[in-house]
Amino acid sequence: MKIKHLALFSIIILIGCQSKKKELVVTDKSSKPNVIIVITDDQGYGDLGIHGNNIIKTPNIDSFYTESSHLTNFHVGPTCAPTRAGLMTGRYANSTGVWHTVGGWSLLRENEKTLANMFAEAGYKTGGFGKWHLGDNYPFRPEDRGFQETVMHGGGGVQQTPDYWNNTYFNDTYFHNGKPEKYEGYCTDVFFDEAIKFIETNKDTPFFCYLAPNAPHGPYNVPTEYYGLYKDLDEAVLADTQKRFYGMITNIDDNFGTLRTKLKELNIADNTILIFMTDNGTAAGYYNKKGKVTGYNAGMRGYKGSEYEGGHRVPFFIHWKDGKINTPKDINTLTAQIDILPTLADLCGISLPKDHLVLDGQSIAPLLKGKDTLNNRMLITDSQRVQNPRKWKNSAVMQANWRLINGKELYDVSEDIGQVTNIAADNPEKVNEMKAFYEQWWTQVSKDFNEEIYFKIGSENENPITLTAHDTHGKETMQPWNQIQIREGKMGSGYWSVDILEEGTYEVALRRYPIEADLSINTTTPKITTTEMPGLEKNIPEGKNMQYTKAVIEFEHQLKLETEVQKDASSADFVVNLKAGKTKFFGNFVDTQNQSNIAYYVYIKKYKP
Repeated sequence: MKIKHLALFSIIILIGCQSKKKELVVTDKSSKPNVIIVITDDQGYGDLGIHGNNIIKTPNIDSFYTESSHLTNFHVGPTCAPTRAGLMTGRYANSTGVWHTVGGWSLLRENEKTLANMFAEAGYKTGGFGKWHLGDNYPFRPEDRGFQETVMHGGGGVQQTPDYWNNTYFNDTYFHNGKPEKYEGYCTDVFFDEAIKFIETNKDTPFFCYLAPNAPHGPYNVPTEYYGLYKDLDEAVLADTQKRFYGMITNIDDNFGTLRTKLKELNIADNTILIFMTDNGTAAGYYNKKGKVTGYNAGMRGYKGSEYEGGHRVPFFIHWKDGKINTPKDINTLTAQIDILPTLADLCGISLPKDHLVLDGQSIAPLLKGKDTLNNRMLITDSQRVQNPRKWKNSAVMQANWRLINGKELYDVSEDIGQVTNIAADNPEKVNEMKAFYEQWWTQVSKDFNEEIYFKIGSENENPITLTAHDTHGKETMQPWNQIQIREGKMGSGYWSVDILEEGTYEVALRRYPIEADLSINTTTPKITTTEMPGLEKNIPEGKNMQYTKAVIEFEHQLKLETEVQKDASSADFVVNLKAGKTKFFGNFVDTQNQSNIAYYVYIKKYKP
């Protein structure tokens, strides 16, 4: 694997709302711009050379910065799935059913419409590559939400519970239009390569390409060549995990450069809207352990998951030469990911998707021409990551440079980027004004909090259906959401919300391991080793024998059954008659100590004689 040192980490995003600024709106169908959004995973504002990081190597993205407009006050959710829900819909994530990354609350509600729906309805070819994280089952999958061509991993990252078993970031199996397919190479390289193939195929027609690599999200598996760029740095400068994290970002940068080169070779670069952005604050680019600081966070407080600035202020660079967005320009107005869908509609001269719900975002197309129509707007971001959202939890109300944190702390980040000095007591009117806005917002986004989202059982679009512990409703603690936890035998409890579409006979199979693993319930799994990255076996340990003796299923208000776990069996199987309707489904194994643990994988198939 060669280090390309090209800008691969490119995000092409079209920003459009309902603006009527003729100089920014394309009306001739034949000249409609292509749109590419590159959105990286867990890379923060400070994880770029152009933002003052003098260690990280990102020459291609830095070069792109010099040809782009920059939203310097751009905000997303503090975690992955909520950001993506807001980006895809132009609506606050909490309204869409997505306020967590697991636990049944990372599924985009069925009635929501996406960027892909919008572009497909406008005649664009649509493709998605990398990370989706808004549902792995019908009707939540990307191919059900407007994407015509997809190559994506499962869950919120490679090696998570819904992902294909034993993926390691190297030579993995991903889902091509929903079907598992083996790919050679490093994950980021694969997703960029597949996106470029899509672009080459559709270069003569307008296309929308959503390029969302899982990198630099953990577990920080990186090719040795890229790790080698940083491995000799003193631990006082970068911890070992950060060296891997930086290596992943430089690999993205190289791929971003390759993407830009390909657009020029295809003679479509000038009429392509290209956006680079990230999905939340840094996950590993900045450590402050007992006063020992490594990495860089541009002076901000907080990182991934935080309500403070470092948790949700991220880079956003946009370039479109034919739209005269191709010179360096800072735009300091407060903006957010919910503004992207309406902006892209504006820039491309297309309509919002049919039956779209009320937008929360606004078009920032006028801002790109220096016309600030968004003065003094307020926006909110928060990090819930619980089953039942709580008012004011990990929240930030934002207005220009004002930040009201958790309803109690007030900061002016133009004077105090590190959010050190709470000035709430000196500005009671501002605090009350921002609290009043939050109250209105909470009323709006909370109205459907009790409306669970249901998996479709017996649908012709997915039969059998695969359910995983990643998506169970349970206690506030996270369910077993990655394959390391599956191997280690992490305990979990809870239920799946299911909608049985038709009365009939169903086959239910509970498994410790997914079907592609072809392993018996009570077995151990070996460590995984690879020559691609020394030490990877430390990240993928030997699996644990859970010594299960029986399996239990329950469809609430319908039936409860149990069966013995047979020696060397790979599944515990049931055949049941179910009535149509919505219910809670429980699937558990019980061990020799009579301890109950959630079945990590469940397969339910409508019987067809």
